[in-house]
Amino acid sequence: MYLIKKLFVVILLFFLLYKPAYAIDVSAHSAILIDAESERVIFSKNEHEQMKIASITKIMTAHLAIRHGKLNDKVKISNEASSTEGSSLYLKAGQTVLLEDLLYGLLLRSGNDAAVAIAEHISGSVEKFSELMNEEAKRLKMKNSYFTNPHGLDTDDQHLSTAYDMAILTRHAIQDKTFKKIFSASSYTPSFKDAYPWTNKHRLVTGLYPHANGGKTGFTKKAGRTLVTTAEKEDMTLVAVTIYGPDDWNDHMSLFEYGFEHYDMAQLISRGPLPVVPGMPENIQYISDHEIKVPLTEEERSQIVYKIVPGTKTELKVYTGENLVSSIPLTEKKFDPPAFYENLLSKLKELFKW
Repeated sequence: MYLIKKLFVVILLFFLLYKPAYAIDVSAHSAILIDAESERVIFSKNEHEQMKIASITKIMTAHLAIRHGKLNDKVKISNEASSTEGSSLYLKAGQTVLLEDLLYGLLLRSGNDAAVAIAEHISGSVEKFSELMNEEAKRLKMKNSYFTNPHGLDTDDQHLSTAYDMAILTRHAIQDKTFKKIFSASSYTPSFKDAYPWTNKHRLVTGLYPHANGGKTGFTKKAGRTLVTTAEKEDMTLVAVTIYGPDDWNDHMSLFEYGFEHYDMAQLISRGPLPVVPGMPENIQYISDHEIKVPLTEEERSQIVYKIVPGTKTELKVYTGENLVSSIPLTEKKFDPPAFYENLLSKLKELFKW
């Protein structure tokens, strides 16, 4: 009886103390953590579920404004822009403001009036700008996103996106130096008369998390809290997105710590000819036009397997165990195999070292 009790206690302690490696959860209904360089998904939860996204919509607005406008463009504020509800820069109808000022106000203070002014300046109207947003979403393969406005207010039930799509958008947007500079700013003082300094609403960017280097907040009654953050440590940049996350600051810090603690960037392939390995055709030289880096755990590093898949477009697939982590196209360079006697002579030279 004593031994049975002792065994029961040991089993109970095991279940109380045991935690699966890399276990993590978040308060958000939908969430994702990806590597910005490879797009590898490190953590996900309902990442493809279409939801209202509130003001993280403005990442798309800023991304398009930078692609189609110039920072020194002079933007005239319309009645419609100045009267937009919600978060505001308190712009006045008839006022002229630099596009650069509007972009800082859009991302740091979440100005809905700035969003409408930018849309009207770039496309002529909110409706036309929404069409541009959807064209860009299609180009970036944001398959579950549809935009009807530049600010994210709950004007209808069609304006939807997903955590996955917003991570892909952010990953592309931060590749632009101008976007990244504005996205990462802690504060900014606009150039127009009687302006006051704007502080970024994103608490992780203003010092709560030391590795955070960019982000956008969002909130509406229907969408709840939405948040996008980028963080960089050593050679790894991660993008975190949460939708309907009541404890999103802690969600993002937990996601980043999880990623930085368990993953390191691994160079899977260098640019140039692939080394010759047994089994490869003697008359074909495979060449990679890309350098591929992917975040891997220590266990995954010990399980890397390369497979060349011939076809119309030959590909190199990289697995860790049974999981595909990267797939890239290869260029083929074909040459005639050495003649029999030439090959024999080469092998004899190698054998007798002359």
